[in-house]
Amino acid sequence: MVRTEEFRRPAAAALRILGLAAVYYAAGRIGLLEQVVIAGAVVTPLWPPTGIALASLFILGLRTWPGIALGTMLVILTISSLAVSSLLIMLGNTLAPVCSYLLLRKVGFRMELDRLRDGVALVALGAFGGMLVSSTVASVTLMVSGRLPASGFWPAWAAWWVGDAMGVLVVAPLLFALRTVRWPRAIRIYRWAEGAALLVSAVAVSLVATRTPLALLFLVFPLIVWAALRFQLLGAAPVVLLVSVMAIVAATRRIGAFEGQSLLQAMVNLQALNGSAALTALLLSAIVTEQKTVRQKIEQACEELTEVVERLAPGERTPRWPPADGRSR
Repeated sequence: MVRTEEFRRPAAAALRILGLAAVYYAAGRIGLLEQVVIAGAVVTPLWPPTGIALASLFILGLRTWPGIALGTMLVILTISSLAVSSLLIMLGNTLAPVCSYLLLRKVGFRMELDRLRDGVALVALGAFGGMLVSSTVASVTLMVSGRLPASGFWPAWAAWWVGDAMGVLVVAPLLFALRTVRWPRAIRIYRWAEGAALLVSAVAVSLVATRTPLALLFLVFPLIVWAALRFQLLGAAPVVLLVSVMAIVAATRRIGAFEGQSLLQAMVNLQALNGSAALTALLLSAIVTEQKTVRQKIEQACEELTEVVERLAPGERTPRWPPADGRSR
């Protein structure tokens, strides 16, 4: 029985690593569908594997990092041959989410993102801080190997960094939110109707905002605010992903709101939109969730206090909390 248990543990760990590598590779292939070439370097406006890697380290544990390395190598082999530079890029892409994970653990980050400090930490440390590693290692490696001219170092570095950071901001919160999904019980019909209306509105407005030549990209923000206020991260994260994907397609093909712009202009406008949308959804959802948590704690404390008063003065009637009409006194 002991031997069987000892065998199952390494086997389960190996399956988690292989599963993470497969998901990372699949996400990388999807990300490469909308790739751009900046100064000879292949980059993507949104690199989903970084968000998957960071979320997996929190959900599955730090020991699954070999899956990130294996998935990175599989993606690299689809666009170039195996070389020393490929190994260095793989090293950078593996170290970046690991560094982000360690930084977030250091400040007490919680996957529930139910505090404003968690949202700020994910932005500052998880996205913009940790992803400096992958962009720097990759850009230096490409320049030293002669595949990237010195004049193109900073444009390629910035594009790589922003693409990895957007992957964390857009994909990781969605995975954290999906982790908490449970089968809904006793949900009123109007909530289902509101969710359906939000989904339809998000698709329609995103199509209009990204496909029309008019400057109407700002139209997506009321939808993000609506989703964050009413459904918190579980509603806001999918809306941000939808907006980002549609905007990326329009920007890389230079259509709609990005028509007539140069590659640099399109990428700057695209990342400004993606970053603003992700930050709005993440921080607003965290604030609303934190306020709800505080309110629940206050109501629980009031109920406990009411029970204590009833025990101390059993003959006296104490006000019910919360009030039956839903109003506080």
